[in-house]
Amino acid sequence: QVQLVESGGGLVQAGGSLRLSCAASGRTFSSYVMGWFRQAPGKEREFVARINWDGGSTVYAGSVKGRFTISRDIAKNTVYLQMNSLKPEDTAVYYCAAGVSSVSYGDWGQGTQVTVSS
Repeated sequence: QVQLVESGGGLVQAGGSLRLSCAASGRTFSSYVMGWFRQAPGKEREFVARINWDGGSTVYAGSVKGRFTISRDIAKNTVYLQMNSLKPEDTAVYYCAAGVSSVSYGDWGQGTQVTVSS
């Protein structure tokens, strides 16, 4: 059974930084795509970034490109989201997801709250 456990959320002032972690277990993630999504109050969940477990190629949403960096540590089975220059509009619950492709995420974490104050 796949488990994804996010951590690292919290309250930060605008302009600050946070690093989210997603500890993955329960299977081999080779050939998987690992993604970060977020959902703000009253809004639909939206894509933030993804990384191919093999090779490490990345894709970012336009709203975070240049500010956020997704990475993975294969030895630790962990995916990270480094978030810099945070803005109040980045406030959301952030979710980690794993899938066989970038359009099919079958496993999700419980989410971690990120709040950016102005």
